[in-house]
Amino acid sequence: MRKGELTRQAILDVAVRMARYSGLSGLTIGSLAAAADMSKSGVYAHFKSKEALQLACMERNGEQFIDEVIRPALAKPRGITRLQAVVEYWMEWYAHPGGCLFLAAAAEFDDLPGPLHDLMVTEQRDMLDTLARIAGTAVEQGEFPEDTDVFQVAQEVFGILLSYNWMTRILSHPDAADRAWAAFNRLLDSHRS
Repeated sequence: MRKGELTRQAILDVAVRMARYSGLSGLTIGSLAAAADMSKSGVYAHFKSKEALQLACMERNGEQFIDEVIRPALAKPRGITRLQAVVEYWMEWYAHPGGCLFLAAAAEFDDLPGPLHDLMVTEQRDMLDTLARIAGTAVEQGEFPEDTDVFQVAQEVFGILLSYNWMTRILSHPDAADRAWAAFNRLLDSHRS
């Protein structure tokens, strides 16, 4: 990787950390330059506009999610073990200081048309599709019946994860993880072959 690309990636890592606290709307070239100890013109040279910075920040967040959640889960054996791993790693993802940028972007851009909204929707669909594909490996392994609606499983797992995030981050419920795993295990039991 060239120096300019390494610098850009380092800037985006700072941007993701900032956006987890302030949302993408609060992310500006000036605030990022200050946090990254760079000049505004140095940051501007990499992004050219606030919207380009926000889009790049969302894309970098997606890369981090793949590195921290999806790749480690895909390294696990196919089937229920892999589905459990993705839930475990996703719950760890929600523990990032400042929260989950995916959820912040969904709240910020759900009703605003444009490229940020479109990317947010694409990322959310990709997450559900990934969960469905992983649930499909449980069908392929014979752990779920052949007629399992893997998109229903994906939606329910996604719902459990969203509920876990709410219970732990917003309500600081001490049993949030135990309750999420109980819900997940009931889901698995309802689909086992």
